[in-house]
Amino acid sequence: MINVLDWFYSHYQEILGTVFSLIYLYFSIKQNIWLWPLGLISSAIYVYIFFSAGIYADMGLQVYYVVISIYGWYRWSKGVNKDKETTSLQVNNTDEITAVYLLIITSVLFIIISQFLINYTDSQIPYWDAFTTAASITATWMLAKKYIEHWLIWIVVDLVSTGLYVYKNLYFTVFLYAVYTSMAVVGYLQWKKSMLNE
Repeated sequence: MINVLDWFYSHYQEILGTVFSLIYLYFSIKQNIWLWPLGLISSAIYVYIFFSAGIYADMGLQVYYVVISIYGWYRWSKGVNKDKETTSLQVNNTDEITAVYLLIITSVLFIIISQFLINYTDSQIPYWDAFTTAASITATWMLAKKYIEHWLIWIVVDLVSTGLYVYKNLYFTVFLYAVYTSMAVVGYLQWKKSMLNE
């Protein structure tokens, strides 16, 4: 029988990453600027976790999250709305032109990442890893801009990621992404309500 303390010790990074990520998610739904520093910490932890598990594109994604967290933190603290009357960045819809650009960029990222994983790593799941990574890059940039549709992308990404982490036996992360999936729905509804109130 495995000693519980030994098990926790051998998985403490994943547990810590899960805790920080759940707090990040809560602040994200509440549109609280503290989501960015918490996201930065959880991403730094997951760089190590995904490297150890051989999920290389997701590891690279966590590096991107560290950088985008700094950008998002700055943008949310200094952002200006279209009416130029307030410095509080408000929830808004993605316009059609931006949506087309984002679709093209995401597709190109998917191709580049999947080919890199196939040709230069021992990844067993290159296409799925590339898909979640490319879509997550797009969704996080949209979060920094407060585009409400980023929640819809997260619902799909989180569902796919949950399956990937089951395959890789990262069970705390499976739990985290299952929560992410349901909370992405809550986040969308909360942001929609906020948008209507604004």
